[in-house]
Amino acid sequence: MLSKRVLIALVALGLWSVNFNAAFAQPPAPETAGAAPAAVTPASLPFVSPMFGDNMVLQRNKADKIWGWSEPGDTVRVEIAGNTASAVAGADRRWQVEIQPPAAGGPYTVKISGRQSVEFHNVLVGDVWLCGGQSNMEFKLRGALNGPEEIKAANFPQIRFFNVGQHAAYHPTEIVRGSWNVVSPNTAAQLSAVAYYFARRVQQDVHIPIGLIVDCVGGTPAETWTSAATLRQLGGLDVPLAELERVSKESGSEYGNYVMAWYDRYDTGLKEKWFDPAFDDANWKPVDLFGGFAALGVPETPAVVWFRKDLVLPDPLPPGRAVLSLGVVERMDTVYINGRFMGGSSWVENPRRYRIPEGLLKPGHNSVVIRVLKTKPDGGFQSKPANLNLTFGDDTTISMVDGWKAKVSVDARPPHDLPISYENWPVMPAVLYMGMLEPVAPLSITGAIWYQGEANAKRAYEYRKVMPAMIADWRKLFGQGDFPFYIVGLPFYMQHSPTPVDGDEWAELRESQAVTVATVPNTCLATIIDTGAADTVHPPVKIPAGDRLAFCALAKNYDEKIPYQGPTFASADMLGTAIRVHFAHAEGGIVVKGGKPGEFAIAGDDHKWYPADAHVFGDTVIVSASAVPNPKAVRYAWQSNPEATLYNKAGLPAVPFRTDDWPELTENRRPY
Repeated sequence: MLSKRVLIALVALGLWSVNFNAAFAQPPAPETAGAAPAAVTPASLPFVSPMFGDNMVLQRNKADKIWGWSEPGDTVRVEIAGNTASAVAGADRRWQVEIQPPAAGGPYTVKISGRQSVEFHNVLVGDVWLCGGQSNMEFKLRGALNGPEEIKAANFPQIRFFNVGQHAAYHPTEIVRGSWNVVSPNTAAQLSAVAYYFARRVQQDVHIPIGLIVDCVGGTPAETWTSAATLRQLGGLDVPLAELERVSKESGSEYGNYVMAWYDRYDTGLKEKWFDPAFDDANWKPVDLFGGFAALGVPETPAVVWFRKDLVLPDPLPPGRAVLSLGVVERMDTVYINGRFMGGSSWVENPRRYRIPEGLLKPGHNSVVIRVLKTKPDGGFQSKPANLNLTFGDDTTISMVDGWKAKVSVDARPPHDLPISYENWPVMPAVLYMGMLEPVAPLSITGAIWYQGEANAKRAYEYRKVMPAMIADWRKLFGQGDFPFYIVGLPFYMQHSPTPVDGDEWAELRESQAVTVATVPNTCLATIIDTGAADTVHPPVKIPAGDRLAFCALAKNYDEKIPYQGPTFASADMLGTAIRVHFAHAEGGIVVKGGKPGEFAIAGDDHKWYPADAHVFGDTVIVSASAVPNPKAVRYAWQSNPEATLYNKAGLPAVPFRTDDWPELTENRRPY
């Protein structure tokens, strides 16, 4: 179990991210820096791995691997529906059996006996899917569009899920935290929305139990889910891998990021408990939140500043659960109310909103403390004053702009140098592979679904190298061949550009995802370019992602004869003043939504892009522009927020593409 201090650290860095969709009902009390989680010793390892328990789903049609730990030499026997297998615990205390499961369905009872005995009840046999990625896979059903209604209707006893406890590790990890749950209105709020919609669609079609292993962390790049050995072979990551090795030897706690060891060493506020309501802040300086860093003498440099406010609330309090909104914060914040830790966010969780447990706020005086790390000259609080408020359930709103005091905890000038080169790395390479993936393997599974990429967008071109390596790494770890690996393409995000865009990080990341699917066997791309949100990286509409992942599975794994992919670029013909584009997966021909084909751009030898006219002919599109009499290349939907207009008759959107191979914006970017 993680110590409270480590949990706070994980939250502060986005490893355990909290925003308006995720908040602790019972947050832990803060502790001083330096506490480490209790060491896992061989004798403390459980008889059976926590991956197994009541309500679990075992994989059908292949030997199921079940493991745990016992006294060396102990013979452990596993039985299910008359099938038995046994193994002997080795010198490292680990035992592992491979047992043939009974027919899909259930419920069954699993009996495990050795020097200890245990039984697991209400066990089903079906297909187990590993659900990985960052915050959009982590995004809970309770935050999805129509979440409350979806939760009320979520009565699917044939779908079970296991949320892997978030844990970064510098060394290989043996066990995970978590337990199996039956999907019901009482549990569905805690399930990944994308995983839920995927499983719901698959289960309703194939009528077998579905198990979901939800293994994801917000704000994480693909490298953190990849082994250090694979990353070394990949090349280009020597600096972060060296830092990982250094910190793993020097730090007393496994934070899995570059900044927390620095916090531990220098953050006076944390050590002196500036979050305590009884702390004497008489000598702190009254500040304006938006100019607080400048007023304290750290306008340009990275710094940690603590802000404290005495919030006086009416008696009686307005009804309903309160939400604290801080707007956009660069770069990190941690919030305490009445001395109690509320949560924290890193760069990925904007705007910052924290749900406050009922009963914590009180009439009269309340202590609100915000700890902020800024890394940029214009960092800190970046929204308009109207966006900083406390809102109750009856829509009573109290401004949080005025009445603050503040003090610098860390001025990140020598000798306190903050590792600025790591500011876009919320976690280190390999730490979640070791902390959250290795202890799940070698669980028998059907395949994996993956929703990630946002954290790699700044190095989008490199992603086409990292992603295939990560997939190969997972397949090697689980030892079950080239199992299915289905990927969600990034949705639209940020403001739409009315003119063609040359370099665009999200467009290039989508291309790297498509390149991965085109080159790695047994993969599939679930394109959701027609969904998203301009103002948040966490769009609440999740059904298209789940359903389209399910289409991949139903067509490619379950052999259903259904369309699973939107129109995909196949080839292009030069027609003098125009270019004809051919598409695969255009079942029934290209369909245009929105009146006419849009988001096409065309360029000549000068590489300058112009809006293009497009006309559909069956499964082809002819593209031209009067400004480009001798066109050389075409692009479609090549920006962060394009207007998706092309579909096939199954209603699946075309995959964004380009026909050129000209240098990309991110092509020469390196991690450091």
